[in-house]
Amino acid sequence: MRSGDFLEGMINDYVGGKSKVKTPKMASNRLVAILTCLQFAFAVYATFLLYYMSPAVDLRTKPDFAWATRIARNMKQFIIPPHVVGHYQDAAASLIRAEIPPITPSEVCEHEQIDFVQKKSNDAQMIKFKRELYDEILGFQGKSIGTETLAELMAMKSKWDMRGPNRPKVTVLLNHFKRKTLCAQLDSLLQQTLPFHHVWVLSFGSPNEQSLKRIVESYNDTRISFISSSYDFKYYGRFQMALQTEADLVYILDDDMIPGKKMLQILSHVAGTEKYQNSVLGSIGRILPFRQKDFTFPSYRKFRSKEAGLYLPDPAYDITVDKIVQVDFLSSSWFLSAELVKTLFIETPFTFMTGEDLHLSYQLQKYRNAGSFVLPVDPTDKETWGDSEHRLAYVSETTVIFKDIVQVRDDQWWKALTTGYITQWAAMYPQKIDALFYAHSVDEVKALAPLLEKFRSTVGKKAYIVVSGGNFCTCEDAAEALKWPKVVCKERRFKIFDLQIGLLSGTSKSEVPVLQAVYSSMKGLIKMHNPSVVITVTDIDTNVKKALKMASETNANGTALVLLPRPSVSKVLWMADLRSTALPNWNRMRISVNIITQNRVTSLTRLLKSLTDAYYLGDEIPISFNMDSKVDEATIKLVDSFEWPHGPKTLRRRIIQGGLIRAVSESWYPASDDDYGLLLEDDIEVSPYYYLWIKYALLAYHYDPQISLPELSSISLYTPRIVEVVKERPKWNPTEFFKRIHPHTPYLHQLPCSWGAVFFPKHWREFYVYMNMRFTEDAKANPVQIPKSRTNGWQASWKKFLIDMMYLRGYVSLYPNFPNQASFSTNHMEPGAHISAKDNVVRHDKADFEVPLLQEDFRNFLPNGKLPPASKLPSINLFNQAVSLKGLKAAGAKLGQDVLRCDNATEIVTVDHVSGLPQQCSKFV
Repeated sequence: MRSGDFLEGMINDYVGGKSKVKTPKMASNRLVAILTCLQFAFAVYATFLLYYMSPAVDLRTKPDFAWATRIARNMKQFIIPPHVVGHYQDAAASLIRAEIPPITPSEVCEHEQIDFVQKKSNDAQMIKFKRELYDEILGFQGKSIGTETLAELMAMKSKWDMRGPNRPKVTVLLNHFKRKTLCAQLDSLLQQTLPFHHVWVLSFGSPNEQSLKRIVESYNDTRISFISSSYDFKYYGRFQMALQTEADLVYILDDDMIPGKKMLQILSHVAGTEKYQNSVLGSIGRILPFRQKDFTFPSYRKFRSKEAGLYLPDPAYDITVDKIVQVDFLSSSWFLSAELVKTLFIETPFTFMTGEDLHLSYQLQKYRNAGSFVLPVDPTDKETWGDSEHRLAYVSETTVIFKDIVQVRDDQWWKALTTGYITQWAAMYPQKIDALFYAHSVDEVKALAPLLEKFRSTVGKKAYIVVSGGNFCTCEDAAEALKWPKVVCKERRFKIFDLQIGLLSGTSKSEVPVLQAVYSSMKGLIKMHNPSVVITVTDIDTNVKKALKMASETNANGTALVLLPRPSVSKVLWMADLRSTALPNWNRMRISVNIITQNRVTSLTRLLKSLTDAYYLGDEIPISFNMDSKVDEATIKLVDSFEWPHGPKTLRRRIIQGGLIRAVSESWYPASDDDYGLLLEDDIEVSPYYYLWIKYALLAYHYDPQISLPELSSISLYTPRIVEVVKERPKWNPTEFFKRIHPHTPYLHQLPCSWGAVFFPKHWREFYVYMNMRFTEDAKANPVQIPKSRTNGWQASWKKFLIDMMYLRGYVSLYPNFPNQASFSTNHMEPGAHISAKDNVVRHDKADFEVPLLQEDFRNFLPNGKLPPASKLPSINLFNQAVSLKGLKAAGAKLGQDVLRCDNATEIVTVDHVSGLPQQCSKFV
């Protein structure tokens, strides 16, 4: 039935059935002519009107012929009844179906002609390289995460029931452009042992769009849909479509992948296991390049190179996958939960032209901790293969082989690797570096530059710098600020890591993109390179600081976040001289400043100014003021008004006068084994470098796991000029004394310092117990009498008890030794409890005690510019005589006057370091 016949029938029904007009028998010729014209006009009008009344016409979208539109809208139901329209439409459809039979797949399907055999390599060296690398990877994964055969995977418990009510819904997406494989794919999918939920055939910018559409229609299956666009959405379009599915799982296939009929069942089962549910699964994958001997990374397409990585499975080299293997990215097919698909779009891809495969695996690992796995196959059963005809890959070569695309993909995986992607190389060969610097701006790069250069110029040290990238600080900006050639930003060699965060965050006003990008990238870089410390400036952006802190805390191997005030950066170049095993302990120690004061407000003012002017390293440093009951008003007002920006301030005041021995010994007690107390009387003044000396010494000699120096009980800020415990008090110059070793070597001394020293927690607890057991008002009643020591007669001195304990147990203090005995503290010898006291008959010459304060970087004076190894530190006894550490213990054991009586001269008292209580006598070494 033609359209004209259809209209004619409708008009005849209408005219013949409803409005037959009777004409007079004797009409004149003129009347006939008029009626003929009217009939013709009516026919034209009726044709036009019927077009507008057609059910297929949307009146809202057509030109507004006002008169016709109004008539059509208002009169449509009255002019021609619906039953008349329906009658002729049904009749027309029936005739069309009768005349045009439905097309079948056999009529429209096309198939690729494969008239060649699978390519095989005869390069023995390359076959050896590939096989060795594959075996290494599989061996590593077998030990680290475990690998399973197909049978073992199918035996694992899965949350999906393939035959029951809990069967998963799987949407399959087939992306087609030119290959003639659609029918083969649909035939395979229709035969799957696990039926699919939907199949979406996608045609984006394909020249074969019409033929693809006819193929889909020929299958006449409501589960199979055809989706097309004249715009080419490239490789990301199919993943964008996958976001729309309501299915549990999605299976995205390239047009050269013909899955075996068991594939959906296998993939769904594995995706439902606890081990692999947070994963993307596939049949083909790639291992990215390994580092070469020259510390660079080759192209992933480099020929005759073992380090170029692997393509799995690789029929050319007879490599089949018989156990599940984790890869760096999947190619050609992806099976994952619908929830995971959205991860692909967290970051803007490097390019939309290629690389969706790598970007998906990179984003999944970075933001979901999800791995990418190639499933094993049964070599004897093609129904278990995800790629049952690999030769299709060679029928129409992909863009991956072209030089420009290879360069783009090389740039893409290198960007991923340098922004925290843990490749198989990184997992197999975890790196160990000393420091990872982070700079969010060019100014921060410049601020950190001196310390970065010190690390990189120190033999045996490794340090890299991470920059934010984008609008904040690019790699090229950093290279220019560091005076490095900009070519370092093009090399595939670790130096500068550009996170491109400025590009990721775009114009967003929210802090979330920056925080998320810094955290996720730094977490990966820290895991990959295992830095002992991550170093940045204290005043960095608050959100970036939070992200760096969280990322550092994720490293199980221990990475400390070091926040340095900009003025201190050039003062801590000695960081590069510390062992990498000591650096992670940077933040462990807590050093408190404890001031003993009473009525010397002028002295206290001077001390507080020197403390305020010192260099600090961003650490929290509590300060406490310990005042006796007779404290004067001026001191109280000064202490109350003092602002301390580095930590909490605590004030303590006694009700009953306790005297100096109690004021000092009770001014501090350790809260943990990492709590250190700096004790300062108010007539002390400190050097600007005092805190740096304490921190450096603690890290070098106490927090380095490779160093054992249990005898070290304190660190002195002061260098003595006299032999304090000898009656004559002869002058003494350590620079002259140690000139044969090195004139400015630090040294270990059995004498504790009371004019500025940091005391160790374990030894201070021990001292508390010891003094409690030995304290007497009468000094002569004290059972410890050190031969030839004037300390035997000291009264009201806490230091006397500490000297006794150190002598008996062989403990020492670390002392500085610089030109002219310049020190980190000095004693101004002002009137107080000891100086000018009525019962102190010893004349004190100020020149014997007051030393110059160090006003320049002390590193310049140390042997070779750094603290010497602990084994090279010279030691002297109480009387400033050179004696080994073992010799010091032997002298204490020989005296035998400790709280426990040790019968053997080779034994000294050992204590419980938690309580400080003596436990037993033990042999010393």
